[in-house]
Order: sequence, then C-alpha cells, then structure tokens
Amino acid sequence: MKNLNSVSKIFLFLSVISGILWIGTYTMRLVLAYQIFEGINFTLRQYINTQNLNGIFIILNSAILTTDIIYFSFIIFSILFILTSKLSLKLNGWLFIIILIIIITLPLESYLISIDYKIYFLVKQYSIFNNSEVLNLYIKRLKIFSSFPMIEILSYISIIYFAIFRPLTSNIVKNEN
Repeated sequence: MKNLNSVSKIFLFLSVISGILWIGTYTMRLVLAYQIFEGINFTLRQYINTQNLNGIFIILNSAILTTDIIYFSFIIFSILFILTSKLSLKLNGWLFIIILIIIITLPLESYLISIDYKIYFLVKQYSIFNNSEVLNLYIKRLKIFSSFPMIEILSYISIIYFAIFRPLTSNIVKNEN
C-alpha cells in the first residue's frame, strides 16, 4: 500500500468510512422497518393504527434517504479508489473480492433502492400519501429479497475487513511494501 498515491488513499479512507456508515444506517433501518410487523406474515402490530402509521412512515422516510445517499457515496468512492489506485487484481486478491462483492450486490440493491424511492416520493408529500400503498411497498421490499439485506450486510462487513487488512496479497507485493 506504500505504492498508493495520496488521492487513492483518501478514496480508500472515504470508501471505508461510508461503508461503515452504510452498514450502520442500513441495519438501523431494517430493525425499524421490521418493528412495524408481527411475524413472517407481515401483519401490523396491535399498537399501530392509521393515525400513527403516517408518523412512522415519515420517520422511516428520512432513514431511507440517508441510507441510500450513503450507499451511493460508498459505491462512488470505491470506484474512484479502484480507478486511482491502479492495483493489479492478480497480485491483490482482496481488491478482486471487493470488486466481486460490489458487482454482485449492486443490481439487487439497485432494485431495492428503486422501491425505496417510490416510498420516499409517496411519503415526501407528508399528509397526502396513501398508507396502504406505502405499507404494501414496504412489505414488497421486505418479502422480495427477504434474506438478501442480511447477506449484504455481512458481505459489506467483509469488504471493510478486506480494505483494512488486505489479505490475499501476493508475496511480490508484500516484499515491495
């Protein structure tokens, strides 16, 4: 890593920081969203009614926006790091694994983000949105890739690990550092 210029080190740092922030906000958002429902059939909890559902969706709306902005910043900083570092994928297995994880999860997360933006723009109008439509979008988001968010969180935790500790680096590269 001594061969990296300061610009690529900055992009690596920003990528790691935004990845950590994204994992935290995404986990918080999932916990909040699952607190609305009881069991696996996604029925609303007893204490949730139409009057407080509006407030819950408004609060979750800010979590949606924050999570998605941080995710896009993570992707952008990661791409900028990859472009500016000019590291060989053959000699740096950690970077290859990071790229694979990002490429595999990006289309699935993009689809989930498209549902997020539908929710965001419905709720953005505050008191004008239809609760049942937003609720159906939340249920759709949670049902489509039910275990994918958890797999994605664990994958991105491994990205942070690979970016910090850089395992699977060739001995040729380790001798240069």
